[in-house]
Amino acid sequence: MANHSSAKKRIRNNATKRLRNRYQAKTTRTLAKRLRESTVKSEAEALLKEVSAMLDKLAKRSIIHKNKAANQKSKLAKVVNKVGTEVAPVKKAAPKKVVAKKKK
Repeated sequence: MANHSSAKKRIRNNATKRLRNRYQAKTTRTLAKRLRESTVKSEAEALLKEVSAMLDKLAKRSIIHKNKAANQKSKLAKVVNKVGTEVAPVKKAAPKKVVAKKKK
């Protein structure tokens, strides 16, 4: 445990900043998840704009690395471009297995 008052204050400040950073990172992850699950193109584009801004802010504050932010923005943009263009695949019934009877 810290002995100096400045070190104790530093520990308190670090705990506060850690909570704030965790909240912001978690909020961004939640919005990114909502974006991936969205099926409406206009909604996805609006969410992409919001998530991109949040990722940029996190990178600017060194909460996440700037390259990680760029990679996530790129992947989310690809997801948005696919929204509305895919057709759900038709699921086929699995063929029944024929089991040969054993001779006694």
